[in-house]
Amino acid sequence: MCKQLSFFCLFSLLFLQTVEAQTRVVTELRQGWKFSRGSQEGAAAKSFNDKDWQQVTVPHDWAIYGPFDKEIDKQVVAITQNNEKVASEKTGRTGSLPYIGEGWYRNRFQLPHFEKGQKAILLFEGAMSEPKVFLNGEKVGEWNYGYSYFYFDITDKLLAGEENLLAVHLQNVGQSSRWYPGAGLYRKVSIIVKNQESIAQWGTSITTPLVTPEMAKVSIKTKVTGTGLRLVTDILDEAGKRVASDTAHTIFGNEFEQAIGVAQPQLWSPESPSLYKAVTRLYAGKELRDEVTTRFGIRQIGYSPATGFTLNGKTRKFKGVCLHHDLGPLGAAVNVAALRRQMRILKDMGCDAIRSAHNMPSLEQLELADEMGFLFLAESFDEWARPKVKNGYARFFETDAEKDIVNLVRATLNHPSIVMWSSGNEVPDQHGSEGARRAKWLQEIFHREDPTRPVTVGMDQVKATMQSGFGALLDIPG
Repeated sequence: MCKQLSFFCLFSLLFLQTVEAQTRVVTELRQGWKFSRGSQEGAAAKSFNDKDWQQVTVPHDWAIYGPFDKEIDKQVVAITQNNEKVASEKTGRTGSLPYIGEGWYRNRFQLPHFEKGQKAILLFEGAMSEPKVFLNGEKVGEWNYGYSYFYFDITDKLLAGEENLLAVHLQNVGQSSRWYPGAGLYRKVSIIVKNQESIAQWGTSITTPLVTPEMAKVSIKTKVTGTGLRLVTDILDEAGKRVASDTAHTIFGNEFEQAIGVAQPQLWSPESPSLYKAVTRLYAGKELRDEVTTRFGIRQIGYSPATGFTLNGKTRKFKGVCLHHDLGPLGAAVNVAALRRQMRILKDMGCDAIRSAHNMPSLEQLELADEMGFLFLAESFDEWARPKVKNGYARFFETDAEKDIVNLVRATLNHPSIVMWSSGNEVPDQHGSEGARRAKWLQEIFHREDPTRPVTVGMDQVKATMQSGFGALLDIPG
């Protein structure tokens, strides 16, 4: 009888895990990639022969393998930020590594759990750069900015019960960066399979507008697809204990809103980076249709001319660094162990703040900042419409800046470590009224997407920003 009961319990546990897994399955495409440099005509087709291509894992940086050559991306330029009047030869700005050129990645995979009637999303957390994405020979989309997170709905192109072929073309042009950018699929690629009634990608927004020692108000907005739904959210502490719960039945547009009280909250700070989890379950009737777990922290930030920055009601200074995304000799491919080592060294030297110089940070870096206790300034661009380098982001600014900022904010909004946004670094647009207009436009996008954090720009032309009003309109002149 005991053995039968144990078997029944085990079978029930496995069944529950399967049912839960069927609500949403995230598959990271790490293995099975083939890679080749060059244009490779026809490489998007399923029938293309890639047997001689290199086998790689993703994240992958094709340029870090070398060879070094100071002639690579040699730039003859006058750096106006350094008050240079005459152009001179600059070597090694981008590491003297062969990031320039084209490359292709191909991956054959099956998703046994995907069924007709479900929804599938293909998520890239960064691709350097200008990726064009094909599934089973058909183009599903493209993006320009190599540091941006982006996704495509591939529901109609993904084959159920059959082999699929994902192909990605990337290209890096010379004089497109002022530092080593890396090359290729240097951040994670994932496929998310879920039901039609589901929580939207980056659809959970968590803020803590009221915090006292006795109680914290946790405001949660959840965007969903479907009708006749209810949303159940449990808040768990670091030990996994449920400390609060709420059920919402009313959808406002496509969004549930919940206000949940957490008693005696453990506050997030660099000295004590306490974290909670919000486990959100979406039901249609009694049937679980989707489930998402979102990690967050309870904390309050404030800024004022009189006191400067306050965290949880206490004034403090930022003791920070500007940190580029590459990992030295390991290259730009995301590596959690190397990031943790890097950030541990920073902690040991007394650092408690990081600015992502000068682009969107990796999601892994932000997760570590939450865990280890770093205040984070999340930056977006090194260029706006006026270029610093011949082929930089200025090529895409007018068409892409808004969608790149939207994705930055929605993908990272719930990280308690982020205490400020930056829309740019030492941009030449600091001069003149057009630059002030752009600064205002970008700041308004940040405010629309996240009213809880201020926006800055790293400025190095003080006189120009005072004359144009550029600095005065920013939440925080940087």
